[in-house]
Amino acid sequence: MVAKIMTGKSIRGILNYNENKVKKGEAKLLMAAGFPRSPDTLSFKNKLQRFEMLTRQNERTKTNALHITLNFSPKDMVDEELLKRIALNYMEQIGFGDQPFLVYQHFDAAHPHIHIATTNIADGGQRIETHNIGRILSEKARKTIEETYGLIRAENQKKEKSFLLKPVNIEKALYGKLETKAAISSIVRSVVAGYKFTSLPELNAILRQFNVIADRGKEGSRMYEKKGLIYHLLDVKGNKTGTPIKASSIYGKPTLPNLEKQFLVNKVDRTPYGQRLKHILDKALTCNTRREFIDTLEKQQVRVVFRENTEGRIYGITFIDNAACTVFNGSGLGKEYAAKAFLSRMPGNKSVTGIFAPPEEYEAKIGGHLPQKLPDDYFLVAGSVFLKMTDALLEPVEEYDEPTLLRRRKQRKKNELSQS
Repeated sequence: MVAKIMTGKSIRGILNYNENKVKKGEAKLLMAAGFPRSPDTLSFKNKLQRFEMLTRQNERTKTNALHITLNFSPKDMVDEELLKRIALNYMEQIGFGDQPFLVYQHFDAAHPHIHIATTNIADGGQRIETHNIGRILSEKARKTIEETYGLIRAENQKKEKSFLLKPVNIEKALYGKLETKAAISSIVRSVVAGYKFTSLPELNAILRQFNVIADRGKEGSRMYEKKGLIYHLLDVKGNKTGTPIKASSIYGKPTLPNLEKQFLVNKVDRTPYGQRLKHILDKALTCNTRREFIDTLEKQQVRVVFRENTEGRIYGITFIDNAACTVFNGSGLGKEYAAKAFLSRMPGNKSVTGIFAPPEEYEAKIGGHLPQKLPDDYFLVAGSVFLKMTDALLEPVEEYDEPTLLRRRKQRKKNELSQS
């Protein structure tokens, strides 16, 4: 957890900032500690008057407002109730437990975070000392809270650099078996470890961005019936190419049985990120044109993927949030985000084909290809679990080629007989 404390001279300004975020749908008031009414019944005037009742008791102190942010790692699973407990715990430990304060949850970033608004003037006019509060009290509080709630430590959170995870270079990857496996392994391990998906189609929606796909084989085939899984490279047209590799041969063994266990965990873990995604989508839907709609989503590293049948009819929609490393089917976010409802809300809805713009600019259908050049930050993904391609290329690779192995055994046996 990373805590930041900012002092100021206007509690009204701090309130305006957070309340405007609420009006835009970018934040939510979670708690109103020390207020006589519940958060949902408080007006802006009620909130301001509560603080001004204290600041008027000490008009000599001009710097009388505090704006605190508590920032969590994308890997921290913090729901509303936990955020409330953390806020209460933190404020008590820094000496503001008896002060009135407002806690807002913001949804305008990929990582979970809350904003706390309060004043440092106590009832009776006494000023609460804030000099070095960050170094002396806040640091101790955040360490205790990290340990109590099992949160990612601030030191580790600051080390969570964003790595550039690029689509596989097909020509380079097809140079040989080792190169192919290293390229596929790098993408698969990074995606499986870092993204929250709840089905194989959702996983493939993510993997296709990086020219890789997980394949169960044809329905009814032996591999399908045995729950086998292989990973393929995809060419620029979205077709399978090169030699596939078995899921069991990749470090971490992202096999179907193992993935199915992860589906259940991810379904719970991704829940807090749905609110962020809905906010981004709703905001983008206010755009006037599809081009503006696409640009708005790209800035937030969100991709919309339409699923079409052989007749070109759209039957499903998937939203990939590459910043928060989550993926949702439309219906999983709510009925208004299911394919038909969402399409009706899109800008320029009259002739939706499943493609937001001409193919050379942006391809949105599963099975299609990504444009040759995207903004550099499009594939930025959070968290230290993401590996650079060079790391994977240096990793020892185990190759298992059954026909070659059998030939070697036969040749060895033949040599032994000839020598005897």
